[in-house]
Amino acid sequence: MAPENLKLIGTAHVSKESIEEVRAAIIENQPKVVAVELDLNRFQNMMAERNGQEKQDINLREIIKGDKLSIFLVSMFLSYMQRKIGDKLGVKPGSEMLAAVDTAEEIGANVALIDRDISLTLKRAIEKMSWIEKAKFLYGIITSFFSSEEIDDVESIKDGDELTEVMEYFKEMSPKAYDVLVSERDAYMSHRLLEINNESVVAVVGAGHKKGITRYMEHPEELPPIEDLLTLKKSRIPIGKIILYSIPLVFVIIFALAILHGINVQTSIINFILLTGTFSFLGCILSGSKIYSAITAFVVAPLTTIHPLLAAGWFSGIVEAKMRHISMDDAVEISKVDSFRELWGNNLFRVLLVVVGTNIGASIGLFLTIPNVVLPLFGKIFGG
Repeated sequence: MAPENLKLIGTAHVSKESIEEVRAAIIENQPKVVAVELDLNRFQNMMAERNGQEKQDINLREIIKGDKLSIFLVSMFLSYMQRKIGDKLGVKPGSEMLAAVDTAEEIGANVALIDRDISLTLKRAIEKMSWIEKAKFLYGIITSFFSSEEIDDVESIKDGDELTEVMEYFKEMSPKAYDVLVSERDAYMSHRLLEINNESVVAVVGAGHKKGITRYMEHPEELPPIEDLLTLKKSRIPIGKIILYSIPLVFVIIFALAILHGINVQTSIINFILLTGTFSFLGCILSGSKIYSAITAFVVAPLTTIHPLLAAGWFSGIVEAKMRHISMDDAVEISKVDSFRELWGNNLFRVLLVVVGTNIGASIGLFLTIPNVVLPLFGKIFGG
């Protein structure tokens, strides 16, 4: 697609002026294609909400497991911060994208979804962050619910977009993650626009992407291969995973050697069960869980702590979810809270807190087994 066929509009996602600008540009230019900064999942959710369709139940098991929890928390934080700005300015976040889609339907134009899948974007961003940067981000999530900072000037927002306008501190906190959120998406959306063959296009994107997309459209030879923007690269084995796998393995080896040497390990096994189970129970109950969830944490912890692919929090979280009757409404409402008190009242948040609390407790219990169980056994095996 030649650049002259493209009308690129940079918007603030919570600006009334942006909604009017989008509608006016589409009606004036009468394009064949209206391209919007949405992926398929966000587009479908937006259409479902517009049409008043029933909400589907969330797959809590998928959220709890693996890196899905991290992605959910990041997404929740971004949604919360954007809604906070939108409430102040009286505009629902993403209204200009909906206006673009509606206006395209009015004039008979096709709609092109040009943004990369948000889950992939967040996975790549999280992958780029160090442990310290992740801790800072978690701190930012927590403090955001206690912040009373107000947003007064919409023009100060128009330098960003849905994933970055409320996350400018990412530049300083994690430049590599910021690059994923902004520069990579500039390149991806430019690729998608170039795939549109010789049609007149009005593209609606966050203002923070306008400069980068314009540069790529004028100099497409500078674009990175699109395959590089769609893969998750693991350049090295994470230290955290090495530790995660090695500690249970060492523990099992020490126990096996003790048994082979005829050493009575009954007391050591009881201590291991009590340490991992008790601290998992405490981590769970201190996170505000139901008693049955905490009991589940106690029972499964001794097994999950020596199995690197399982986590005690998954099981206590699932029990907690069943007792709290989690629904899609909880997922929707979690981004609408205005204070930590309201957040505490959200059932989904409480379940996620139980997951994290249980896993922290189990980890503490496992590490305490090193001086209290593993090292004494090691001494008996090799000390005679």
